[in-house]
Amino acid sequence: MKKHDNIYANPLSKVADFKFDESVVDVFPDMIQRSVPGYETIIHTIGELAKSTVTDNSNVYDLGCSLGAASLSVARATQDKRCNIIGVDSSEAMVERCKRVVQAFSLPNPISIEQALAQDVYINNASMVVMNFTLQFIPPADREALLAKIFSGLNSGGILVLSEKIRHPTIAGNELLIDLHHQFKRDNGYSELEVSQKRAALEKVMLTDTFSEHETRLKQVGFSDVVMWYKCYNFTSMVAIKA
Repeated sequence: MKKHDNIYANPLSKVADFKFDESVVDVFPDMIQRSVPGYETIIHTIGELAKSTVTDNSNVYDLGCSLGAASLSVARATQDKRCNIIGVDSSEAMVERCKRVVQAFSLPNPISIEQALAQDVYINNASMVVMNFTLQFIPPADREALLAKIFSGLNSGGILVLSEKIRHPTIAGNELLIDLHHQFKRDNGYSELEVSQKRAALEKVMLTDTFSEHETRLKQVGFSDVVMWYKCYNFTSMVAIKA
């Protein structure tokens, strides 16, 4: 049974920067479902993309794997192929819980879970790399080098699935999307206090880019095409293709 997310339900004298600690891990499935519009669609589609992209004897990397939802989606979708799925997360609490989650499933393709920064992972022989709401938590100065490393480690025809909360290029347009997202959270049972305190907690640790910034950077490191396949409010998922 999913634990209810009430981390920000009571007034805090000081709102600390958001981090993926034990308290977040405990309620993460509820938090992500109530906070990210279309999350289930994104996870399902990662599996659909894996069906047509993952090749035999290749690697799939899930960078910022949290509790392994994307890794499991890939594993379920590729049962007729042989691949290695590597989930990576920087949070010790998340990694320990994720290991228990994936061990509960019996699937032909192994999923290994490692604790590391995405920037430190060696990418090789990859047919698919997933970064599901991960790049936004990585320091902006490190993003291009990480994407270049992913591109280098992808095989020809491989893809990067990049899901991100994005920033609209105009102030008014960005505020409109933020307001719609906050209403989405209210509709899912979060109070005004929870919405406000969560926004304050994320302010310094989740630094968003515009879609144009993402697209430009991905093409600069070598991807031949960037396809935005999903968007709702200020949340998007895109596929970057290595020709």
